Amino acid sequence: MKVVIAPDSFKGSVSAVEAAEAIEKGIKKAFADAETVLVPVADGGEGTMDTLVAATGGRKKQVAVTGPLGRTVIAQYGILGDEQTCVIEMAEASGICLLAPEELNPMRATTYGTGELIKQALNEGCRSFILAVGGSATNDGGAGMLQALGAQLLDKEEKSISYGGVELHKVTKIDFEDFDPRIIESKFVIASDVQNPLVGPDGASAVFGPQKGATPEMVEILDRNLVHWADQVEKWTGKRLHNLAGAGAAGGIGGAFQAFFPSEMKRGVDVVTEYAGLHEALAGADLVITGEGQVDFQTASGKTPMGVAQAAKKQNIPTLILAGSVGKGIDALYEYGVVAVSSILSGPLTLEEAMKQAPQLLEESAEQLIRTFFHQELVQKKEVLHYEN
Repeated sequence: MKVVIAPDSFKGSVSAVEAAEAIEKGIKKAFADAETVLVPVADGGEGTMDTLVAATGGRKKQVAVTGPLGRTVIAQYGILGDEQTCVIEMAEASGICLLAPEELNPMRATTYGTGELIKQALNEGCRSFILAVGGSATNDGGAGMLQALGAQLLDKEEKSISYGGVELHKVTKIDFEDFDPRIIESKFVIASDVQNPLVGPDGASAVFGPQKGATPEMVEILDRNLVHWADQVEKWTGKRLHNLAGAGAAGGIGGAFQAFFPSEMKRGVDVVTEYAGLHEALAGADLVITGEGQVDFQTASGKTPMGVAQAAKKQNIPTLILAGSVGKGIDALYEYGVVAVSSILSGPLTLEEAMKQAPQLLEESAEQLIRTFFHQELVQKKEVLHYEN
C-alpha cells in the first residue's frame, strides 16, 4: 500500500512538514509496512517559501527591509536548490502579519520592502523568481515595489510621491530610466489564485481593502486612486490594467507585475506541487491524504487540498482531507476527487488547545482514517497472519 501525504500547514500550529510527519506516524500505527511518501505543499500563501526551500534543498537568507508602514523589519527570502531561483513571500516584508490590528492602514501601507527583497536577490545572482503574494497589508498598486527598484513616480512638480495608496492620485509621470535593468533579464512567476481586476466593485480596494483595515470611505478613495494609477500606467506604457484579471492581487501588485515585469500568474498550489514533485510522487499510489487548518467553501477556489485532489484525480487516486475545522460548502470538493473530509478534533477543545495538540490530533485522525479506508486489507492481513501461525 502506498500513501502520498501532501498537506499544507495548519496556520499558527504546525508547518506542512510537521503535519506530514504527524500523519505518517498515524498511518504507520495502522499499517507498519505501508509505503509513505511525504510531499508537504502550500498554495502561495504562508509556508510557500519554507515548503519550496525544503523540497529543493535550498536555503533562506535574512535581510533588513522597509516594512509596510516604513519601519525596518527583518525579512527572509529563499534561494532554491538550483541557486538561481528566488522565492519571496510578500508577507515577509509587506504583510498584515507585521502589524498590530490597530495599525492596519492600507492608505499608507507600502510594497517598498518587497521591492527591496527582489533587489537583494538580484544582487545575489537570481534571475528566476517565484512571488507568493498572499497576506499583504498594502493597496498601493505595487508603486512602492517599483520605487525600490528604481522607478520614479512623479507628481506635477516632478517630485517623488510618498508611500501608500493614498498617494497614487498625485502621479503624473512614470520614469523608468533608472529602473533596475536586471528585471528585464529575469522571469517572475506570481503565485496567486486571485483573478480580481484592479478596480471597480470586484477590484483590489473593494474586495480586499476591508480585510486590511479600510473603512468604506477609504475603499472609495483607494479605488479612485487606483483608477488614476491605472490611467497613468496606460498613458506611459500602453498597458491597460483596469479590468485585467489578476491585476487586483495583493492590493494591485498583480497589475504592476503584469505591466512592468516579464511575468506570468499561476495558481499557487500548482507552482508548489510542480517544484515539490507531487505528480511524480503520485505514481502507483493507492491513496492521498492532504489537509489544512480550515476547510470550507473557499477551499474549492484553489487552495491546497483542492489542488492536490485535482492532481490525484488525474491518476485515479482517491483523496482524503484532514482539517482543523470543517465549514460549510465542502460538497464542491467531491467533484475534484475528494472522497471525504474529516475534522481532527476528537472532542470539545478551545482553539488554543487544538492548536497545541495538532500533531497528536493529526496522528490519531490519520490512523483512524487509514483503518477505515483500508479495513478489508487489514482484515485480510490478520487472516493471513492467523493462518501462518
